[in-house]
Amino acid sequence: MDNCNVNRWQQLKTRLRNLSPEDFKSAIESQPGAILIDCRTPGEFAFSRLPAAVNFNYLSQNFVEEMEKMDPEAIYLVYCRSERRSLRTCTLLQNGGFKNVYNLDGGLVSWLEKFGEESLDRTQLS
Repeated sequence: MDNCNVNRWQQLKTRLRNLSPEDFKSAIESQPGAILIDCRTPGEFAFSRLPAAVNFNYLSQNFVEEMEKMDPEAIYLVYCRSERRSLRTCTLLQNGGFKNVYNLDGGLVSWLEKFGEESLDRTQLS
């Protein structure tokens, strides 16, 4: 038996549009109508986020219902901490007929390595 160890996250990722932190930042700046989605929990989002992001909690019970209210023609730039939740979110959006979905490759971890803490909005939300 062939013992092929394919990383399922990498396999899933190949089906998505993944942007490096630099390209993700360029997309934010060049696409003023794009919707920047932070798919972490509300607690994580309240602590720090990319400026202008909206919280769309992948772990919420009504995630799919909220997704169904979204415009499938809009441009979505999606991120989380390490990109596991954003990979899942992007996959669900694409499978739901959303055409313009982009994942931040490496998540906020990669973003912070490139742009540092000062690039985040740390205004505490209540």
